Amino acid sequence: MIRLGQLGLGTLTLPSLLRGQALASTRHSPVQRAGADSCIFVFLWGGPPQQDLWDMKPEAPQGIRSQFSAINTKVPGIQICDQMPQFAKHTDKVAIIRSVSHGSNNHEPSVYHMLTGRQNPSLVVPRNQRNRRDFPNFASILASFQPPSDMPVNVTVPRPIGHDGVTYSGTYAGFLGPRYDPLEKSAAKGSREEALHPTTMLPDLNETRLQARNGLLRLLEEQDHRLQSRGMQELDEFRSQALRMITSPAARRAFDLDKESPRVRDRYGRNEYGESFLLARRLVEAGVKCVSIIWMYIMPNGGVSNVWDNHGGTAGLGAITGYAMLKEKYCIPPLDLGLSALLEDLSDRGLLERTLVAAVGEFGRTPKINNNQGRDHWGAVQSAILAGGGIRGGQIYGASDKIAAYPKENPVSPEDFLATIYHAMGLSPEMEIHDREGRPHRLVDGKPVLGLFG
Repeated sequence: MIRLGQLGLGTLTLPSLLRGQALASTRHSPVQRAGADSCIFVFLWGGPPQQDLWDMKPEAPQGIRSQFSAINTKVPGIQICDQMPQFAKHTDKVAIIRSVSHGSNNHEPSVYHMLTGRQNPSLVVPRNQRNRRDFPNFASILASFQPPSDMPVNVTVPRPIGHDGVTYSGTYAGFLGPRYDPLEKSAAKGSREEALHPTTMLPDLNETRLQARNGLLRLLEEQDHRLQSRGMQELDEFRSQALRMITSPAARRAFDLDKESPRVRDRYGRNEYGESFLLARRLVEAGVKCVSIIWMYIMPNGGVSNVWDNHGGTAGLGAITGYAMLKEKYCIPPLDLGLSALLEDLSDRGLLERTLVAAVGEFGRTPKINNNQGRDHWGAVQSAILAGGGIRGGQIYGASDKIAAYPKENPVSPEDFLATIYHAMGLSPEMEIHDREGRPHRLVDGKPVLGLFG
């Protein structure tokens, strides 16, 4: 009853989490900040079609050319699809990478590769439950280099990738251990796991009872002076910090979207995507270092759909075409609204310079449009977005060939993409983390794309 894990944090031993973060800050070399203090990572699960969003090929032949039209943007020479008119106003803030490439056309290994910078041939397709043998994802690695604070370091919203009882590998800290797992606002839909590190208290436990239990715990410990070793004093310090985190007015305010005006909420969009973008802004403003937004849709039948996987013909979505999917309430419209609002809001508040914003999927889509008027899996090339955190806006980096099938110039691997995020956050890819056996591992075997900065 008096274990801290019973204080309304579910199975979380939050003091151990905080203590681990403090140890990380001493066991690694000091971090030299490059441009970003925080990161908002938008993962477009399913794989958005580059030809229909950010790499239009208006001269391509019919059957390959997008059914959308290309429009000019705020930056002369940069065109995107006509379904993203709000985002078009903010291309001066972003770099569009049109040459991200890897060799897999399957969701599970591609998700793992994009989020960890590692390939894992042992993954079971289509079910790959995350486990402590996994290489940690980039957000958990970032968390391992951060000093403790009263705010969580690493947050995933609205939920991690998962369905049918499985939460995907690549979505947590893997061999780094639970102390660096993200705070997950909700568990994966239908997962056998609970949400990691929830901050909300149990329904029958108010703050008064929480404080009382904490006092009882202290009283019992004080009865035994043998517990007053240096190690226990340190644990007590982190227990106090954990208590401050879950009772902190600042933490509560950060998660409370009702603090925002109706106009702001309308600007982001009154849907799960818009609310995730708005929550991400509020969290980094309050001191959270990394917020991952995982894009998915809970279908009317209760199933999970990775809606950027626009083959078309998905039964739970009404068996509509792939292009009809892109125009629905769960694809391009909320992305256009929410991402543009985030960029505008961060810029207006003076936060964009110190906040790296990234948007990418696990792969792109085939050049050829299929019989369901959609596109199929294609790892050979995709587009990605970076903004803020020292990234020079208003630029295109890399290029695909004339039908957006393969990189033509400056290919960027998943390893390079993550190395670029690490660089923006002040970490060198050559820095090391250690697995459960104490073996060293580089953060990632890639090189940052330095041409994106400055």
